[in-house]
Amino acid sequence: MTFAGWFEIALVLGAVLAAAWPLGLYMARVFAGDHTALSRVLAPVERGLYVFARVKPNSEQSWLSYTMSMLIFNGAGFLFLYALMRLQHVLPLNPQNFGAVEPGLAFNTSMSFVTNTNWQSYAGETTMGHLVQMAGLAVQNFLSAATGIALAVAVTRAFARSGTREIGNFWIDVTRATLYVLLPLSILIAILYVASGVPQTLSASVSATTLEGAKQTIALGPVASQEAIKQLGTNGGGFFNANAAHPFENPNAWSNILSIWSMLLIPTAMTFTFGRMVGDRRQGFTLLAVMGVLFIVGTAIVYASEVAGNPLLTAAGVDPSSGNLEGKEIRFGQALTALYVVATTGLSCGAVNAMHDSLTPLGGIVPLFMIELGEILPGGVGSGLYGIIVMALLAVFVAGLMVGRTPEYLGKKIEPREMKLAMLALLVLPFCILGFTAIAAVLPTALASLANGGPHGLTEILYAYSSATGNNGSAFAGLNANTPWFNTTLGLAMMFGRFAYVVPVMAIAGSIALKTKTAASAGTFPTDGALFCGLLTGVILILGGLLYFPALALGPIVEHLLMLAGKTF
Repeated sequence: MTFAGWFEIALVLGAVLAAAWPLGLYMARVFAGDHTALSRVLAPVERGLYVFARVKPNSEQSWLSYTMSMLIFNGAGFLFLYALMRLQHVLPLNPQNFGAVEPGLAFNTSMSFVTNTNWQSYAGETTMGHLVQMAGLAVQNFLSAATGIALAVAVTRAFARSGTREIGNFWIDVTRATLYVLLPLSILIAILYVASGVPQTLSASVSATTLEGAKQTIALGPVASQEAIKQLGTNGGGFFNANAAHPFENPNAWSNILSIWSMLLIPTAMTFTFGRMVGDRRQGFTLLAVMGVLFIVGTAIVYASEVAGNPLLTAAGVDPSSGNLEGKEIRFGQALTALYVVATTGLSCGAVNAMHDSLTPLGGIVPLFMIELGEILPGGVGSGLYGIIVMALLAVFVAGLMVGRTPEYLGKKIEPREMKLAMLALLVLPFCILGFTAIAAVLPTALASLANGGPHGLTEILYAYSSATGNNGSAFAGLNANTPWFNTTLGLAMMFGRFAYVVPVMAIAGSIALKTKTAASAGTFPTDGALFCGLLTGVILILGGLLYFPALALGPIVEHLLMLAGKTF
């Protein structure tokens, strides 16, 4: 590790904070229905959409109506995207003349993009035509991200309000998230991508002559526009199979910095939105502090592990001075590659500028563990905020047990109903991750997809189900996931990881909104200081460690010990 590398990391994170603060306050105004700088242009469009959809601008919903609206909306999106892929061969804007997408892959991809996972068991440039890329995948990039923001805002309102059944209106929240937040930022970021060299065209490809005189066909398409919302919405699905390691998605150091900044922007801003909406900025700062500390520690571990290199390659005579460069792009450097790895997995993004399968065992365990914690550091767009709030409820419950008082969070008493729902949500992740991994690890059909055996092969399977359930989408690329088994089970893991998790969270929001807010007393455990930061950090790490350490011990930890001993499995 070098001073220059850490300086690069600090500059990127500083730029994120500088933009996230005003954006968070702006978003609080947007979802409160207040006038903003964009209202003069966008308010008429917003009103027109409500008239078209027959939505009453002042109407609100209970948690159940809000959740049902969300499920219906996303169900319709799934069916539309599935049909678009299955009928691709007869639809326009398919200059490559790609055929219909196979049913299992269409199911997996539709569920992937609707749940904000964007797992890809295919190569985008050889599978999806321009219409599917733009009207299907890019549209779901917007709508799945807007859904996450809307859900987080609804949960925040539950703590801000007192004695009410209403937590907002899903149709209004998802419209405002798309119109006032995602669309303007995506246009700006897409322009910056084009300026940095990312293509934006409806042409299918160009031909080139290589240095050896051979002819090469280079795929093109509307890349910049999809890249912008891919990163901003923490979606992660790449236009090309190599994702952000491809020079047309991420051509240089500046585009790489823009990618990391875009990924981190809205999840970081949501903590400031939370503080403003609940009327206590320190609450948002506390959540951000916990996210930030664990995020930086994760970055340090990956950076140090990759710079140290691979002892096996060093023993074989490879110069160790540059560290482990397998699967990495020289144009990004070790520092910003490490930051990208942790950002994309601490978020529910899944975009990659290096192959995670080629990380050292310790470098690979960090992104895997970040996903398994529920991607709350800082988490996906919206999902990171409501995910860490569930952890905060668990932390105040533990604090209440310690001091013998009814736990409270933001003036709302946390009672058995809320804790049961919180545990129901939290258990969805290990149930899918460990359950599906255990079956796949002994199933011949699943094992046939592995490129590696032993601990690394187990890690490939564990990473796949962690990524799907955590709605991340990145992968250890040694696993061939385009098979009936993996297309089906990963699709189910994505569905449970998104919707089976969020339904109990929304039930918690409904229960919290009904409670009367009480003023803090001398016996109230403070949730806005260093003590609570430490407690929340401990709960997150202990919960993750207890749930996943046995599986990690059989995979990347064993592989690391073998590597140190100079052995391979």
